Amino acid sequence: MPPEELCKLAVEAMSHAYVPYSGYKVGAALLCADGTVYQGCNIENAAYSPTNCAERTAIFKAVYDGHRDFAAIAVCGGKDGIITGAFPPCGVCRQVMREFCNDDFLIYLVNDKGYETVTLQQLLPYGFSAGKHMSTNG
Repeated sequence: MPPEELCKLAVEAMSHAYVPYSGYKVGAALLCADGTVYQGCNIENAAYSPTNCAERTAIFKAVYDGHRDFAAIAVCGGKDGIITGAFPPCGVCRQVMREFCNDDFLIYLVNDKGYETVTLQQLLPYGFSAGKHMSTNG
């Protein structure tokens, strides 16, 4: 799937966001290695910590359906659903991506002019490959 199509699906996913508190709508479209796409949106809660981001919504839907091999994700967001700049994944979403994705996992950050591409390695330069854990000495 071309990145532009995945970005369009992320923009469409924004329309499903539940954001009565912040007004910031976020959409994501996750591309599985087999070509399946899962969309996600952010879902807010008044207690804040139960809020779920668009990226995690998409990933968790895919994992529930048995997918574990991901190629790319497109992410977009903005106040009242208006994209004015890139909306990179938060730290929690980056950690979930680290759990399931390799260093070369592509992240398309949709902005008002198109999109920019980064890898998971670029977002987490001192991370570890999926499924590998750090050992400590001492």
